[in-house]
Amino acid sequence: MKKLRSAAAVFGLILSLVIILSGCSPAQPKNALVIQTDFGLEDGAVSAMQGVAVGVDPNLRIFNLTHEIPPYNVWEGAYRLMQTAPYWPVGTVFVSVVDPGVGTDELKSIVLKTKTGHYFVTPDNGTLTLISETMGIAEIRQIDQKTNRLPGSSESYTFFGRDVYAYTGARLASGAITFEQVGPLLTGDLVRIPYQKAEISGVSASGNIPILDIQYGNVWTNINKSNAESMKLKAEDKLQVEISNQGALVYKGIIPFANAFGDVPEGQPLAYFNSLMNLSFAINMDSFSTINKVYSGPEWTVKVVNTATP
Repeated sequence: MKKLRSAAAVFGLILSLVIILSGCSPAQPKNALVIQTDFGLEDGAVSAMQGVAVGVDPNLRIFNLTHEIPPYNVWEGAYRLMQTAPYWPVGTVFVSVVDPGVGTDELKSIVLKTKTGHYFVTPDNGTLTLISETMGIAEIRQIDQKTNRLPGSSESYTFFGRDVYAYTGARLASGAITFEQVGPLLTGDLVRIPYQKAEISGVSASGNIPILDIQYGNVWTNINKSNAESMKLKAEDKLQVEISNQGALVYKGIIPFANAFGDVPEGQPLAYFNSLMNLSFAINMDSFSTINKVYSGPEWTVKVVNTATP
């Protein structure tokens, strides 16, 4: 046994000397590259972005967040980043391209480093409104397109997702460049999309409807469980709910609070906390959104009162 251990130690020493003398170093793990767009998957746009990333480093790990953001819907892109990013490891690089103003001189191309150590490569058009609030801003750098642009693409003005964002994101994720090599440091604030933040007052709450659980038509709010502690919600409490779009009332009703969809009869509404622990509204086995013509975005607001608590 002692001879085997000695032989292993000698082998390890020899291997270390070979690495040092050859000028090589053990391979460093790559950070993940996660891509989001409003491109859809019916053409080759997403594949072109992935091809650029693979061209930077064939060993790069590339993942899709979603490519089904509604066209030009920057707000939904902002929400999907906020919904997803906390579950990815530190160092992950996100590329998000939902960009109605592509190619214009007014629009900055940036990389945000959060206080959590995640990176976001995107146009500065409001996409990072929610990420900046939930994960914090460490630094923002503007992409220097003289050095961080796909070679040979300088005359293209309509596919920054491929030529600038995928290329820069891949270089950053692979370690080909450092964050400091992205470009100059920016000191101003981000472009932000205004919306109604959650506010709690006793048994009442108000907030925004940022997104739908689109597959099922459930309506999600930004009123989270910790915000709502003072409302003292419990199963079978009745909530008075008012939902408005740009100040115009769209829905008003009394909805029971429940822990699960099956706690109410099929076809009946319920209020519940979703997987992100945000107050939400649904109809068991149907679409609350479609039936009540309630949708989502920064212009949608909600007011809730727990009528069961004096």
